[in-house]
Amino acid sequence: MKYLRSFSVLIGFGLLAALGCKPRVDPLSVDAQQSPEGKPCPPSEGMISDGENSPNQTNVIKGRGGYWYTFVDKAGSSITPMPGAQGGTFSMTPGGANGTKNAARMTGQIGGGDIVYAGMGLNFVDPKGQYDASAYKGIAFWGRKGPNSTGSVRLKVPDVATDPDGGMCSECFNDFGMDLTFTDQWQYFTVPFDSMKQLPGWGNPRTAGIDKTKLYSIQFQVNEKGAPFEIWVDEIQFTGCQ
Repeated sequence: MKYLRSFSVLIGFGLLAALGCKPRVDPLSVDAQQSPEGKPCPPSEGMISDGENSPNQTNVIKGRGGYWYTFVDKAGSSITPMPGAQGGTFSMTPGGANGTKNAARMTGQIGGGDIVYAGMGLNFVDPKGQYDASAYKGIAFWGRKGPNSTGSVRLKVPDVATDPDGGMCSECFNDFGMDLTFTDQWQYFTVPFDSMKQLPGWGNPRTAGIDKTKLYSIQFQVNEKGAPFEIWVDEIQFTGCQ
């Protein structure tokens, strides 16, 4: 598949070199992925999921090997593939980025209730557990939307403080992440861990930053009320290897 353009979303690298911080990187620059935080790791080490080895399993590398899933609210939203809680099993869809065979794809409709959402994600390990990603500095992936879909997507990375399985949160699911905008063409996104933030106004605890040593999963969520969605992601990988 030909894609017309790609860009990296790279935020939060400091202010000014003169102040002893790293210089600011243009968030739309294709050079952003070559920064220490954003440079892709070799696929043999950093590839998390490329959709090629299994209909629903991530790449089995460096102690990883979890499974893809979908989730949806109970307030009228719909999603395909059907969530496991409803008896469904995730499956990849033909037509990946960079000419690859498959990609992860979800479609559906967001309801109009007060709290509505739908998403897809992958666990780093199976059975679900914590994964130490301290060797890496961020996550990169290709993403796009369908022609009639909302482009508003939130990348979420649940850690020990935000996932209920971590045993720390009394108000869970406000995961560290970043709000992104997908277009109809494949785009390359680079999101350093240091750029990931919790949403304001809720969540307990609210910690200083994501705990890279105790990550559970990566999720892509939509919650625009009343909106149809068709979201694709492919070749998810770690960045910033030493």
